[in-house]
Amino acid sequence: MHLKGKTALVTGSTSGIGLGIAQVLAAQGANILVNGFGDADAPRRAIEQAGQAHGIRTAYHGADLSKVGEIEDLMAYAQKEFGRVDVLVNNAGIQHTARIEDFPPERWDAIIAINLSSVFHTTRLALPAMRQANWGRIINIASVHGLVASVEKSAYVAAKHGVVGLTKVTALETATTGVTANAICPGWVLTPLVQKQIDALAEKSGISNEQAQAQLLGAKEPSLRFTTPQELGELAAFFCSPAGDNVRGVAWNMDGGWVAQ
Repeated sequence: MHLKGKTALVTGSTSGIGLGIAQVLAAQGANILVNGFGDADAPRRAIEQAGQAHGIRTAYHGADLSKVGEIEDLMAYAQKEFGRVDVLVNNAGIQHTARIEDFPPERWDAIIAINLSSVFHTTRLALPAMRQANWGRIINIASVHGLVASVEKSAYVAAKHGVVGLTKVTALETATTGVTANAICPGWVLTPLVQKQIDALAEKSGISNEQAQAQLLGAKEPSLRFTTPQELGELAAFFCSPAGDNVRGVAWNMDGGWVAQ
């Protein structure tokens, strides 16, 4: 219950990793501001159920994080509804794969905007209230691709490396305050986005879904298992706990041994 009475904004929290993290934080007593595309009612119900023992409440804002004006509106809405954002989880992200010479410039711009620039904008807008309260948690969901690279992912890898760098700068600038900034770097997580990759691999290779999943994991992740959104949420909750008070500027990979190779 160490987040009782605090508010967490989790971007991209209508599904996948963001939803899982929001549920864990709600179970710790945090009110949740939900953001993302698609249906918001079902995710809000799931989050409220996770936090029902603490009587948490949720709100929703559908800001398009590629647009600075909408990010500013999102942060103003958070202040209006909850007073301030105590825990900022920058999770929203998009992906596109192609070789550099074939990468559409508009896709590059969109990935940089949503995966990197939005993290800067939410951070700059959340920090003043966090500093005033002398408490805050900024948790950036980077990726194992913030630490290592893969082919055909130039924009994603560049953005996620940028997120790790921005996290470190934020941690240094808040080092003597009660505000911390850290990054989580997941390997493969079985989200709807990854499931689409598995389905496409199965169809392309003429193999079963199970074989495609094993092939995907076997190429990169020694544990041969997916990290779960719940596990990522528990790490985020640790960062928010008193035990995380002096954890600052880390890029914590939860990747089944991917980066250890």
